[in-house]
Amino acid sequence: MEKDNHIDTEMVKAYQAGDQKAIAQLVKRWHLIFCKKAYWIVKDANLSKDIAQESWQTIMDKMHTLQKPSSFKSWALRIVYSKSLDALREQSRKRSRETEFGKQQVAVVDDYKEKTEHKEMLLKAIKRLPEQQQSVIRLYYTEEYSLKEISELLNISVGTTKSRLFHAREKLKLILKPIIGNKK
Repeated sequence: MEKDNHIDTEMVKAYQAGDQKAIAQLVKRWHLIFCKKAYWIVKDANLSKDIAQESWQTIMDKMHTLQKPSSFKSWALRIVYSKSLDALREQSRKRSRETEFGKQQVAVVDDYKEKTEHKEMLLKAIKRLPEQQQSVIRLYYTEEYSLKEISELLNISVGTTKSRLFHAREKLKLILKPIIGNKK
């Protein structure tokens, strides 16, 4: 164990001095251990390999800041551990976003169904109105004609148009009240 630590210390010092081959030696010695450590935390073989790669990138970027080369093992394993925890947090956030997205999709579908059901109920209720009231309701709400335009189209006074529209609305309330009252 002491011998292994001494080898790591020498390789770290060599890398810090500019020897690029030293990092290859460290990777050869530690990569599998990093993968196993990451796997022990995340329980995903592919993810653990990615974590080991990211850890090596961080190690190479920050190796020059390592003041005590003999502490390479604990320093590097702490990096792997931190990266593994970051990966777990990211997976958790991703699952949470997916769950939330799924809930939103269900809500949109439910909302669409509810609107479609209400529209069907309203159309059925309109069909139960007298023909004159149906015409005024459709022209006013579906075709978006003004009261004056409806009166001209149907050749009736504006007052009669208003009256038919009022009575049609009141009848629709009476028809729909038992249906909507049961839904709530």
